[in-house]
Amino acid sequence: MASRLTVQEEELSCPVCHDIFKHPVVLSCGHGFCKDCLQEWWMDKSSKECPVCQRKSSKDNPLPSIILKNLCENLLEEKGRRSSSVSSEVLCTAHGEKLKLFCLDDQQPVCVVCRDSEKHAGHKFLPVDEASGRCKQKVQESLKPLKKKLKVFTKVKTDYNITEIHIKVQARNTETQIKEQFENLRRFLQEEEEAKIAALWEEEAQKSQQMKERIDGLSREMETLSNAIQAAKDQLRADDHVSFLQNYKTTMEGVQLTLQDPLPLSGALIDEAKHLKNLTFRVWNNMKDIVSYTPVILDPNTAHPVCMLSDDLTSVRRDERQQLPENPERFDYYAQVQGSEGFNSGTHSWEVEVGDSGYWEVGVFMESFQRKGNNGIGYWYIDLDEVEYRAFPSSEIKGTVLSVKQKPRRIRVQLDWNRGQLSFSDPDTNTDLHTFTHTFTERLFPFISNGDARESLKMLPGKICVTVENHTAEQPVTVAVRLSALLTARPV
Repeated sequence: MASRLTVQEEELSCPVCHDIFKHPVVLSCGHGFCKDCLQEWWMDKSSKECPVCQRKSSKDNPLPSIILKNLCENLLEEKGRRSSSVSSEVLCTAHGEKLKLFCLDDQQPVCVVCRDSEKHAGHKFLPVDEASGRCKQKVQESLKPLKKKLKVFTKVKTDYNITEIHIKVQARNTETQIKEQFENLRRFLQEEEEAKIAALWEEEAQKSQQMKERIDGLSREMETLSNAIQAAKDQLRADDHVSFLQNYKTTMEGVQLTLQDPLPLSGALIDEAKHLKNLTFRVWNNMKDIVSYTPVILDPNTAHPVCMLSDDLTSVRRDERQQLPENPERFDYYAQVQGSEGFNSGTHSWEVEVGDSGYWEVGVFMESFQRKGNNGIGYWYIDLDEVEYRAFPSSEIKGTVLSVKQKPRRIRVQLDWNRGQLSFSDPDTNTDLHTFTHTFTERLFPFISNGDARESLKMLPGKICVTVENHTAEQPVTVAVRLSALLTARPV
């Protein structure tokens, strides 16, 4: 607007068109709007929400507000009187006459003297009231694209606000997941440390007990030897030869002990090598039992609002529509979610657990696939529609019906990008379901779609294997961690 709104005008202005209310209606949340503005706003929305606070309206046709209507009419009448009063007082600065005419050539109000002057010779004129009505109509027409533009900006701002809130929620949820996973790793390492130290102290206790028993045995034998030596010395100090000879036999028996010499103990020391050899490697090898690797992780920023992902981003179930940012990557027509990484070379394999779901889609699409609307091309997938299995290349709309004898609970997808092959099979029965052949030119992203609210679809983890290859004279020892191409059906 050309002039700033007064406080009263701001209170009586529609938040959508920013003009004084026309046929005002009030929602249950207390916010008022022009009736036409509100209906036009709702045309682009899936649910009837307040344009200001996004609270859902309980009525499709809100009741008109008589109070707001009367206030707006009074305000407009007052503005009209002020405008008439001001215009009646404005005089021509050159001739002091009232400005009763409007020069169409110069686009300015003039008096009758100006009309007859040389300056306006040959110009066309209209009475100011007639010209005012015509000009107001032109201004109103010119305002329409601006109002549309403002509506677009208002919608985008609302989306930005939703996005800002969602970013904070994502950050908190992701932080929680990171802390939980690292806490699991810390707990595992703590338990491994305690187990290794317990094994060390157990060996120490056993070998210390063995050594104590050996020392006690030696002490007893040494005491026996000392007693024999002392007894023999006592006899040797005797002055009575007869007494010495009488005890001679006993003395000789005492000094002729047959004790064996103690042998050095083998394996008596702590086996440090057993406890320390490749310690970090052995702990790391044990860690494979608590970690998992899923070849395809789902991208929540692409999920349709009815797709609810698990915390670890490996499964999706259908649920009530969520309020999510309308970012360019998100599907808004197809109830799908794509993988977080795409492939533009090499061979790749992953499995999807479909379980008892009655409607699902599993496949890939090109990076340029249109995620908004229903006119996307560049996909290859198979699906189940209650009882019928079909295969869909990007060039077909109806798809090809597949002959499937036994309902698969898992679908294995194998992509050979370089050779242009995309195969689907049932790993439980080792049955091929369908193979697409195409010359791929773009990066391909895995995707899944779940149309059954009773079941979840899940990306299954791979099997982690740690192997050590023996060295030769020409080749040193190498350690390899392999992710088996045959995926396990065991859930994470």
